[in-house]
Amino acid sequence: MAKWDNMLSMLWMLRSGRKLTAAQIAESLEISVRTVYRYIDALGASGVPVVAESGHDGGISILESFKETPLFFSSVELKALVEAFKFAQGAGYPYTEELESALAKVENGLHEEQRHDLSLQTGGLDVITPARPPSVVPLLRDLEQAEKDRRTIRIAYRKANAEQADEREINPYGLAYDRNEWYAVAFCHRSQAVRTFRVDRIERLEPTEASFEKPERFSAAAFFRDQSEQKREAYGPLTVIRIEGEPDTLNALCAHWHLRHYLTERTDREARFLLDVPTMNKYLPMYLMSFGTGICIREPLELKHRIREMAYEIAKHYQNDSD
Repeated sequence: MAKWDNMLSMLWMLRSGRKLTAAQIAESLEISVRTVYRYIDALGASGVPVVAESGHDGGISILESFKETPLFFSSVELKALVEAFKFAQGAGYPYTEELESALAKVENGLHEEQRHDLSLQTGGLDVITPARPPSVVPLLRDLEQAEKDRRTIRIAYRKANAEQADEREINPYGLAYDRNEWYAVAFCHRSQAVRTFRVDRIERLEPTEASFEKPERFSAAAFFRDQSEQKREAYGPLTVIRIEGEPDTLNALCAHWHLRHYLTERTDREARFLLDVPTMNKYLPMYLMSFGTGICIREPLELKHRIREMAYEIAKHYQNDSD
């Protein structure tokens, strides 16, 4: 364990309020008693009021007035914070500037050795940021604020392939980040139903004087799952679908907007889904055929045989083609 991780562990032990001997700390951290005293000196130099009392009732403790400010993080926790910021930035998270500022405050409280170690640990990971319109960030902020204030908003929304945007009023219930895109899940006054709106297609947004009540315990993620459920053919018996393939091919298969909701288990070479039989029979054979020999159906035999029949029918069709 690194020096600063050991010091952090010792600090947490002492924060319990109990007096501990140097031998007890050394045994717990699997270090020497001499190292314990070096750590005590280092903590003291950092402003932590560590008290070492000798005698029968003596021991090492921290003054009750000590407050955990600034926060103390282990090296792995610091690494996680920095790399989480990279992912948030790559996703277009609307508060990356504030997150970066908070991270800078944490890093400013580190010792030089900690900063150097953090740089070494986080220098190997980068997140490639996709190109997004600059307007997405303020839109995300406005949508989130409208949801918080329960304020109906008016938007100019341009659907895919539409020549111009049309106006509608919506009650924003939440935001979701899905397949590298931001979506607003909202009640649409025009359609009188909950709909999803891709944020990058919102050309204008303005608040209205109207307010709304958000459904209790509404979840944007649950709404996406429910939408996928509605695409099911029927609520027939469920069956396990087991598919083998190369990792990249399985990645594409599992990323399917509908099928991914039924993924139950995934390894590098196999994916398992749980889906009702009617939906499987109607949608999966043709979709899975698009992967050609890149995948192999292991279960159920019914699906495997159906794909074999379809492949034979296609081969027979072109075999009889006179051109």
